[in-house]
Amino acid sequence: MHEDTERCVRAVQAKDARFDGWFFTGVVTTGIYCRPSCPAVPPKPQNMRFYPSSAAAQQAGFRACKRCRPDTSPGSPEWNHRADVVARAMRLVADGVVDREGVPGLATRLGYSTRQIERQLRAELGAGPLALARAQRAQTARLLIETSALPMSDVAFASGFASIRAFNETIREVFAQTPTELRDRVSRGHPAAANGTLSLRLPFRRPFFPDNLFGHLAATAVPGVEEWRDGAYRRTLRLPHGPGIVALKPTPEYVACTLTLTDLRDLTIAISRCRWMLDLDADPVAVDELLSADPVLEPLVRKAPGRRVPRTACGAEFGVRAVLGQQVSTAAARTHAARLVRAHGEPVDDPGGGLTHLFPMPDALMDLEPAGLAFPESRRTTLKTLVTALASGDLDLSVGADWDEARAKLAELPGIGPWTIETIAMRSLGDPDAFVASDLGVRYAARALDLPGTPAALTRRAAAWRPWRSYAVQHLWATGDHAINTIPA
Repeated sequence: MHEDTERCVRAVQAKDARFDGWFFTGVVTTGIYCRPSCPAVPPKPQNMRFYPSSAAAQQAGFRACKRCRPDTSPGSPEWNHRADVVARAMRLVADGVVDREGVPGLATRLGYSTRQIERQLRAELGAGPLALARAQRAQTARLLIETSALPMSDVAFASGFASIRAFNETIREVFAQTPTELRDRVSRGHPAAANGTLSLRLPFRRPFFPDNLFGHLAATAVPGVEEWRDGAYRRTLRLPHGPGIVALKPTPEYVACTLTLTDLRDLTIAISRCRWMLDLDADPVAVDELLSADPVLEPLVRKAPGRRVPRTACGAEFGVRAVLGQQVSTAAARTHAARLVRAHGEPVDDPGGGLTHLFPMPDALMDLEPAGLAFPESRRTTLKTLVTALASGDLDLSVGADWDEARAKLAELPGIGPWTIETIAMRSLGDPDAFVASDLGVRYAARALDLPGTPAALTRRAAAWRPWRSYAVQHLWATGDHAINTIPA
């Protein structure tokens, strides 16, 4: 979008928050860059320069605006509804792959050379993977500076910087303030969080309808791994440097996020996974506009604009849970998953609630005894085969996975049919166009709305909803009387 100058100028002049994260505006007369909705007086059009990422604006020599804080914008929805290599790369950068494995590790995961990845990211984003990761480190550092009492040296290394010098130089360059000045600016009257626990605000694009999102996560919560407590969805997180616990609570302005981490180096990854899980970087205006064009869906969208698709914090975890949920009730699926967790999950300590374990990874389930699973032999075989494929790396369900390849690999496994494939595509892979035509709730809704009753006919009818069929599913499910549609009291 940043190449459409006229459209960008109109968005900036209107201070339109819908475009926050889509592009960034550099102002040549001030040397700062802003989000489109910046409350400052809009600059003259001839003084505006537009960039597709904060990293590109920083590389062009602009520093972040102190009023609108463009580094805290919602992420671009481009990386969530696309499956090409650039979108996959951006999802992996957000998940911390460059910091953990470097650019070669990113390239290996994507199946390209480092030169190809560099070239493609620079062509579309105006910055390479190292610059993108640097911008992300700067944002993490700012969060730690402003919300914790950590010494600056600890903030530097927790943010992923290799040295104090690099940390200081980056903060001054990006924010035009020293780390101490940043902390002093916000610390007056705001007590710092306890070590290891941070309270953050996760922004989203409006409209935002949280009922089905949090209702689904609460209704399907696996005991010990997830819970609904004090108006918040809580769960354990498996992170590179140790387990974490997150509490997510919807408010009209933002999602309140409280993170308790073993190691603060995992902050960036934890935030990224929470945003992914809640689909916070979606473009609800585009989704609702297309779905509202269908007279059947229009009243549903008008009633609840801004629905999101509930995703998962771990793709492999949900793959296992999808198989456990085949042809059984939500309660039965939770019971099966809870047994796996108690037998194979890693214990965690949760002084603030009832969370007890991390969900077991596929390699921990390799010694699973099929005879101990209380469901049919065929599903036991399906689960064992899936776990083997995930543990060996033959099947990738992570945020950076190739959607078409993952679907093809799943289809090769015994007992994995269209419902399981599309459910995993929607919740694990984040494909916004996944469509569970054979789902019982979808079929009930179709019947009530006089839509075609068979999966094949409904799929043909749903072609008009592409590329947002996953969101159409949320509206169809909401026509039923089920706990997934309502935030618990």
